[in-house]
Amino acid sequence: MRVLGIESSCDETAVACVDDGGVRSNLISSQVDLHRHFGGVVPELASRAHLSNILPVLSAALEEAGWTLDEVEAVAATAGPGLIGAVLMGLSCAKSVAWARRLPFVGVHHIEGHILANDIERPMTLPALVLVVSGGHTQTVWMEAPGRYRVLGKTRDDAAGETLDKAAKLMGLGYPGGPLIEKLAAGGRAGAISLPVGLRRRGELDFSFSGLKTAVRLRLEAMGDEVSEADRADLARALQDAVIESLVLKTAAALDALGAGRVRGLYLAGGVARNAALRDAFESLAAARRLVFTPPPPAYCTDNAAMIAWAGRHRLLAGQRDSLQLGAFARRPLSSWS
Repeated sequence: MRVLGIESSCDETAVACVDDGGVRSNLISSQVDLHRHFGGVVPELASRAHLSNILPVLSAALEEAGWTLDEVEAVAATAGPGLIGAVLMGLSCAKSVAWARRLPFVGVHHIEGHILANDIERPMTLPALVLVVSGGHTQTVWMEAPGRYRVLGKTRDDAAGETLDKAAKLMGLGYPGGPLIEKLAAGGRAGAISLPVGLRRRGELDFSFSGLKTAVRLRLEAMGDEVSEADRADLARALQDAVIESLVLKTAAALDALGAGRVRGLYLAGGVARNAALRDAFESLAAARRLVFTPPPPAYCTDNAAMIAWAGRHRLLAGQRDSLQLGAFARRPLSSWS
């Protein structure tokens, strides 16, 4: 089945073409330069950029795949969660193509797209526990099969990626902050600075990062106006270590809550899944628990349309269809459809 996928939940205008053989094209028009000046995504600017970029990116994705619109067999698009104006841009375009070509259409939950990005290059080992960790989301999801999910733990305040971005802004590093923190942390000393890990009590599955963000601000204030590069590197290392400790701690707690034998695979999903130190920590956790762990390809970690097209393909092959009256949503928990 040839599926055209569109993703526009935040600041990436993305279109992809996938079929039974895999990804034929996966193009992204980034808005990083547009939002860098503001230190974060400005929703109205993001929506306007999607409006300008969506059709050129769609045409380029079809050209790279070697397809025409006549050869597309179905359309999938992110329906949410995300910035509502941004989501509407991609969703409206996808529904217009489906209506004009009389094609099957499905709206995809953004989190499901991130999860099933792990399935694109090789089938996932199931049942699996997936840590979804990005700028807007941090949660552990038990996945029995495509379309069968149960959220076990989630952040009570900030997402891990948001914490990294905002801490990077406090440190004067720029935007997006996650990769900059990782680069700076590589030169920092382990244990030189201690930062808190929220909700550490035994058996607690939820995450909390607001206290960590506050601790970074207070540490910077204590350092004064003249902060050396070595001190900033130590702080970045402490921040990254605290985030990873929390993510591993809660993932291990989720595995304990599920019990032995109910999980075979361990996976990462979302933009923060590109972090090398986090991947190493999860490789160690998987080895200790005797679970299969294959890190997701970096190209499919951050927001992209291949993951949306692939998730949509799963639904379409299972006989799922959505009405063209399907609405966009800014927030909605991940739920099962199978």
